[in-house]
Amino acid sequence: MRFYKPNAVFFLLVIVMWSCQSAKKVIDSDPTNDSALLEEVENETTKSELIDSFEKQISEYRASRTREFDLLHTELDLSFDYENQWVKGEAILTLKPYFFPQKELVLDAKDFDIHKFTLVGKGEDNELNFKYNSKEITAFLPKIYTASDTLKVKIKYTAKPNEGAVAGSAAITDTKGLYFINPKGEEPNKPTLIWTQGETEHNSKWFPTIDSPNERMTQEIKLTVEDKYRTISNGKLQSSSSNPDGTRIDHWIMDMPHAPYLAAVIVGDYVEIEDSWEGMQVNYYVEKEFEAGAGKVFQNTPEMIGFFSDLLGVKYPWQKYDQVVVRDFVSGAMENTTITVLMEELNLDERAAIDSEWDGIIAHELFHQWFGNLVTTESWSNLTLNEAFANYSEYLWFEYKEGKDNADMHHLSEMEQYFNEAKTKQEDLIRFYYDDKEDMFDSHSYAKGGRILHMLRRHLGDEAFFASLNYYLKQHEFSSVEVHDLRLAFEHVTGQDLNWFFNQWFLNSGHPILEYEVDYSQPDNLLLTVAQLQDFENTPLYKIPFKVSWYHQGQRFEKELILEKAWQQFAIENEVPVNSLYFDEDSEILAEKRSFRGKEFFSDQYLNSICGVARYEAIDSLATMFKDGDIVINLIRVALEDDFWAIRELALMKIAENPDWMGVIKDLEERLYEMAENDPKNTVRLGAIELLSAIDQNKYSPAFLRWMNHPSYYVAGAALGAYLENEENLNREAIASRFENEKNIRLLVALADYYILESVAGKSDWFNEKLDKLSGQSLYYFLGYYSDYFAKNANEDTERAIKNLSQIASKHQANYIRITAFMGLVGFIDEPGVLETAKKIYEEESDDLAKRYKEFFLSTYLEEN
Repeated sequence: MRFYKPNAVFFLLVIVMWSCQSAKKVIDSDPTNDSALLEEVENETTKSELIDSFEKQISEYRASRTREFDLLHTELDLSFDYENQWVKGEAILTLKPYFFPQKELVLDAKDFDIHKFTLVGKGEDNELNFKYNSKEITAFLPKIYTASDTLKVKIKYTAKPNEGAVAGSAAITDTKGLYFINPKGEEPNKPTLIWTQGETEHNSKWFPTIDSPNERMTQEIKLTVEDKYRTISNGKLQSSSSNPDGTRIDHWIMDMPHAPYLAAVIVGDYVEIEDSWEGMQVNYYVEKEFEAGAGKVFQNTPEMIGFFSDLLGVKYPWQKYDQVVVRDFVSGAMENTTITVLMEELNLDERAAIDSEWDGIIAHELFHQWFGNLVTTESWSNLTLNEAFANYSEYLWFEYKEGKDNADMHHLSEMEQYFNEAKTKQEDLIRFYYDDKEDMFDSHSYAKGGRILHMLRRHLGDEAFFASLNYYLKQHEFSSVEVHDLRLAFEHVTGQDLNWFFNQWFLNSGHPILEYEVDYSQPDNLLLTVAQLQDFENTPLYKIPFKVSWYHQGQRFEKELILEKAWQQFAIENEVPVNSLYFDEDSEILAEKRSFRGKEFFSDQYLNSICGVARYEAIDSLATMFKDGDIVINLIRVALEDDFWAIRELALMKIAENPDWMGVIKDLEERLYEMAENDPKNTVRLGAIELLSAIDQNKYSPAFLRWMNHPSYYVAGAALGAYLENEENLNREAIASRFENEKNIRLLVALADYYILESVAGKSDWFNEKLDKLSGQSLYYFLGYYSDYFAKNANEDTERAIKNLSQIASKHQANYIRITAFMGLVGFIDEPGVLETAKKIYEEESDDLAKRYKEFFLSTYLEEN
């Protein structure tokens, strides 16, 4: 809710009315009674402000779209004009009035040329009058249609997705709906593609529809393409027929209803990697270069489908499941029904796929096939009903496949992501007030929503939680939902009133801030005091089920309690002597927690806890707050042997941050060498190699030579970088030349760093070649090295570097890459014309985040002018 000042007209009316009603009172009143008059004025002003705020609540409320028509079926016949980047289409829509009689039909169609709009009859088509405002078509029907009538309309049109596009959000950075990638083949090292991105309401950029998440339709799409291209769309490929002109018509049928924003088409030169689950098609589509890697990247997909089907008690509901990797995608991935489109970072060769860490995003998009596609949010206000579940699926998969410790680390990472966002904004999870629907795609809808589901699961238990999800899915399959449908499903299954949970977590903003302390004066009956410290004007007082735990003689004990006051005490009644009580040991609660815990406490926590996240917290706290002393150093050495890879990796990081420890940790070199040689986690091996390099580069150079040929790019890149850093390795130039044709960013940055630090001349062509070929996150990482090399080597082709950086900073699809290129460009600000170029790029930037960063980089020079 937002409060506004009263508008001027309303304020004037109030004053006039008050003046007329109060004139006699003023004349007749005692002059000493002015305070009463002032109080009356203030009361009227407060009343007007209150009225204004109520009116704003009504006018700015984001309601679900009214369903005037029910869209039953969509038929599309499409071809593509690559030269102009247009879609030539014919659409036939079958609809019926939803309930009330209708005389006009309004369809979403953004930036079209409408050539003809007809009503399809049994014998002939009747052309309809219509009006069009570049966003919606309003067709005037020849009669009033009722809910018992079905009508069919045909629209012949040209869609121009590049026209009228507006900025997207942090999650979905563009709104064209359909994208031509390298349509004329002019960009080297990039394929020619077409792909679509319909969420939120962008599919109406390429076909006319009722573009709302509470709509459902079946569909069929005919695509006319060059015979060399493969097409992929929703549902099943019904037929494929060649034309004499070298084109082909693919006919795709989607005979199960889904929301219009989930329709998709992809056209490109793809290889197909076939897989299956229980006889159902599960295929992967990538560029030829990445065919071998795709089998590794997506290898767990069939197992995921089976796992989620069993967990939910609802079998995967659609005809197939495909995954396609595209270039220049405007999001991380998109869960179109039966076909997920993914960003190019999942284009991995066979060697890079060894360290593929993309199971999270693969699980996320797959889970949407149940939560988002089978059951769909009825409005963007309820977006978290799609995204919280998809976010939480990542935890479910990691817990099943990699163990609870891995899942809990992911959980903490997501929690921190929300907390970081909460520093600048705190919103209701279900938001009926927002400026733009794209604003809903934030860490509240995703990360916070997933953490809330985790708390609900831990409170109710697995049996009740998953039985409730089963009921929810079956009760609402192929329909749209709002948050109360989810609550009622849980209440139906559990028999509990859960309004308290949904009200405070889904329908309110913020999160609890908990301060707690433990009184150990009675060791067999500890006293826990917990206070809620959040701002109660904007954040609720929470009812929080939580757990405390303790260890005795190697056995873990746990008790669940409920906090429901601002300040509350709990007698633990632990019965056995305890000197360390753990509050929320698994970090299940979405809360900022404050307490004083000393070195001995964290030492006990590390040595006793069976929970990976608790041991991780203990080592992190000890190494950060209590750096000195034998206790910390000895525990760091123990942590290098921890079963949980994240703790071993953390211990290596803390040693790197405290190099004085290297000389006092017992048997450190031997342990590091063993980790570098044999650790099962390649990121841990990387950290061990870097520490060995810091300890004695000469001693371990032979090992670095061997490890730089390791199959993992993590290991090879670290070893190559360590070897090239050592000036006493006289064959560094020859070693570097061996790797110059590599494509992986971990090897490339090792070479780039060497060329920069040693001021190796004549490498401008190498840097430019790599810049041209890299994309996505690899390009992002490389840009800093690229600009540093040319800034440090003035005799190289600086003019070309400035041109390249300017081009990327102004034209690249991804805002984070534009930002990085711009930062590099500012390094040449004293070169002729660069300041003017940078200012122009800044002025033309349309993305808010990118513009803020560019303004920061330019701030000194903008102030001077």
